[in-house]
Amino acid sequence: MQHMPNRSKYFYAIGLSYQKADAEVRGHFSLCETAKQNVLSQAKQNGIESLLVVSTCNRTELYGFAEHPFQLIQLLCENTKGTVEEFQDVAYVHKNKEAINHMFRVGSGLDSQILGDFEIIYQLKAGARMSKAVGLLNSFTERLVNSVIQASKRIKNETQLSSGATSVSFASVQYIMNSVERICDKNILLFGTGKIGRNTCENLVKHTKNSHITLINRTKDKAEEVAGKFNLVVKDYDNLAEELNVSDIVIVATGAQNPTVYKSLISTKKPLLILDLSIPKNVNDDIRELENITLVHLDDLAKITDDTLEKRKTYIPKAEAIISEIATEFNAWLNTLKFVPTIQAIKHKLTDFKNSEFNTQRKKMSDFNEDQAELITNNLIQKITNQFAHHLREDSNSSDESIELIKKIFQLETTDNV
Repeated sequence: MQHMPNRSKYFYAIGLSYQKADAEVRGHFSLCETAKQNVLSQAKQNGIESLLVVSTCNRTELYGFAEHPFQLIQLLCENTKGTVEEFQDVAYVHKNKEAINHMFRVGSGLDSQILGDFEIIYQLKAGARMSKAVGLLNSFTERLVNSVIQASKRIKNETQLSSGATSVSFASVQYIMNSVERICDKNILLFGTGKIGRNTCENLVKHTKNSHITLINRTKDKAEEVAGKFNLVVKDYDNLAEELNVSDIVIVATGAQNPTVYKSLISTKKPLLILDLSIPKNVNDDIRELENITLVHLDDLAKITDDTLEKRKTYIPKAEAIISEIATEFNAWLNTLKFVPTIQAIKHKLTDFKNSEFNTQRKKMSDFNEDQAELITNNLIQKITNQFAHHLREDSNSSDESIELIKKIFQLETTDNV
């Protein structure tokens, strides 16, 4: 993989995910939109040429070029609550080919907490847009992201890897439906209207036919926006304790950095199921001390394996075959990058020959038709360079020797950096 842009640097994927980092640790490394922007502007100041940032409830990752992965790890730790020591305990660092493969697996839902969850591809797209806007998306990373998007689309269309439950929000609704009897009669409170909260709300309305759903959000207009779609009740944030105590099921999906629901708010003695879908956790663990409370966290939901997930596993080989096909195309493109300087140098050399010949013919021929000669020679130069490019592409096994021979014949000076 030495033919990456700028040979002194390597392409890295550094990060942590649900596989080794629990919800609390993931919370420490969570990046809000402002923090993402800060990471990018610091990267630019530090001379990093390309960087893509992804932060979801299940993972935080940086994909970028660096001489050493510590440059990227430092950027992450400086903009989160996490420390380098904590990161090293749970992290992964992939380099070059492994980093490329990692992005393919992540973007295709093969590395998701719930197998086949395609939410992550939207995060990758958004990360690429954010990087491009500040000039931190080089042609390599842009091409890679587009290849991953292509793989994700094909897996979605050609396999059933994402059939059935496709997200944490769906899994939470499934959990509620499996655990609660006569769900259509229960009082449900949704606290927080972030993406997972909205999706959960939509799934609840669709699958439970329950009309007793109340929404609370710190900013009431956001809750009203969501409620309007589904004709639900909205209450003020000040009514939180009161609403908690008249509910049978509470879904907490806020983006707060510290717990917003805790033991002292609960006075009801009837059974109460609380699902905490927030990262960092927004329900304090002291709530477990109350016997009538069942607290389920995001991580617990992902452990629920059902028939759907078992079925999905059978589509992994097909998904991997699609990834392999598109990754091979990407690597072939990457391989052609090393030919570019040589092809450009041949073109320059032939253009020099042309210019020199034109000067000679101008002196010799009084009726020298420069426009016609220009057209014919440019076409010839293009055909000759295409011939060389075709040879180098087709003969990739001995392309290094071919490049050396071409340089010798044409006495070429080329730079190695693409």
